Amino acid sequence: MRTRLPIRTVLLFVLAVSSSAQASDERDTPFVRPIMLSEHPADGTHSIYVKGQMVTTLRFEQWVEPGKTKMMGWEGRLEPLVVVRNKVLLEPIRDLNRDEGIPLLVTLVDGTEIPFLVRPPWRKRDGEWPPVLDQQVDVFQDRESYAAMRAALMDALKKNDTLAEENGRYRKEENSVDHAYATLLANGHAKKTPFRFVVAARPKDPDMEMLVEVFSGPGKAAALITLKNIHHGDTWEFAGAYLTRDLTGYTKQPFALRMTRSAISPGQSGTIAVVADKSAFEKDGQLVDLALQIFRSDGNQQLVVRMDRTLIRQ
Repeated sequence: MRTRLPIRTVLLFVLAVSSSAQASDERDTPFVRPIMLSEHPADGTHSIYVKGQMVTTLRFEQWVEPGKTKMMGWEGRLEPLVVVRNKVLLEPIRDLNRDEGIPLLVTLVDGTEIPFLVRPPWRKRDGEWPPVLDQQVDVFQDRESYAAMRAALMDALKKNDTLAEENGRYRKEENSVDHAYATLLANGHAKKTPFRFVVAARPKDPDMEMLVEVFSGPGKAAALITLKNIHHGDTWEFAGAYLTRDLTGYTKQPFALRMTRSAISPGQSGTIAVVADKSAFEKDGQLVDLALQIFRSDGNQQLVVRMDRTLIRQ
């Protein structure tokens, strides 16, 4: 028989599938990507990664010829193309499917034709977030110009900083007990952890079957979320998780997270496990309640799980 804590620890689950609540983090920072045009024909077509109802700007060194700049098969998927001097504006009506690609040909005033392929956001590997998503793309023809070299240098420095940050995080996670516990929970091995089951709930959602289980531990608390995509068309994609003292996003607390898959196709299931240390619940020497917020790839809130302070066993 599973041990239950006092009734006060029964948690609050709030669905926000249609909510306008948005994840507010580094994904909101405008992303500018430089493209250096190659003289080699095999490298002639570059991909542009766009998202529904978000404007992506292509910026060129020369003015663009509006009458000779066009897309193929864009109707019903993108708003009409807009050309403003040296800029081309793209705005998808909806998110493109993974296998969709819309040819775009940009013609500059000197007659140069530059082909692109408009595609949905792209991940280098499964589980990577954020994916490549273009908000502005600066296109350079002259690789040796000052602007092109500066853009290339800034891009290289940014990538180097990102790699250094990722390597540091991976080294830390390899030695983290909380990440080890989260891995066990996500893979169905709760009995191998020090956590005790407290309560479970099945929030209602027309597109997703959800089971949320909350656990109490010695100096720690955990939540395990099981998701099954019952939507007949779209793939559900994980965007982020936040542990906060409220729902504003300004009181983020540290935690360990593991998941079995970040993208769940129709009919598939996946799990998200979160482990939080006692220190995350502490404020001014007292323990406080926290809220675990799960966001999906469209930026909307999928789920809120109340993490009660009494989950922390002394």
